[in-house]
Amino acid sequence: MRRKIADSRGFARVVTGLFAAYIRFAHCTSRWQRRGFEAMDDAVRAGEPVIFVVWHQRLMMAPCMFDVTLGPICSLTSGGRPGRMVGALLERFGWQNVSMESRKRHVKLSRLVLQKMRDGVSVGIAADGPRGPARVSSTVPLTWARSAGCRVFTVSFSANRVVEFPTWDRMWLPSPFSRGVFLCREWEGTVPRKASEAEIEALRQDFETALEAVTAESDQMTGRRG
Repeated sequence: MRRKIADSRGFARVVTGLFAAYIRFAHCTSRWQRRGFEAMDDAVRAGEPVIFVVWHQRLMMAPCMFDVTLGPICSLTSGGRPGRMVGALLERFGWQNVSMESRKRHVKLSRLVLQKMRDGVSVGIAADGPRGPARVSSTVPLTWARSAGCRVFTVSFSANRVVEFPTWDRMWLPSPFSRGVFLCREWEGTVPRKASEAEIEALRQDFETALEAVTAESDQMTGRRG
């Protein structure tokens, strides 16, 4: 019975509604700096899709870091219950969502995402999601960068006061009436079409370093250690 309730659409609407209300309240009652988003915003405004990448720990504030009034974005989430919840939450903020369910053919889903990107839809990814290990990037951002040829942006938020959840990634939400920052940096790497495994691993480590750097910088700007 508990599983049926947890998997129900009604339960998802209630939970995501509460989280969406909290995110809006925390955002509007806090003081925010927004740094480094000009290049990404200009690209999206011009109809150029981008790849937006964040650590899973900072994912909940993604709706406040990507301006959907400039262009559409699609999140890629797992087909499990947490992934469905995240997708439903982001949809409340105007994001599209593709659930990468294991029972669906991967090729079909990949074609769907690539078609969205050809239509000018950006893609949002948690580099270490959905199960971690925390702050270790997968090769997923590189795969989409190679397939779509899109620019990749590393993004983060931080705040001087946060609510930390007891999850595998210590997920954060800012506390209301806090002081925070949204930070964005473009990753300058290029993924060759026929990269070897060694090249992909080197690029993965370079990208992970870049995402760690923007996250650490956001923490420094709010006086946190991360």
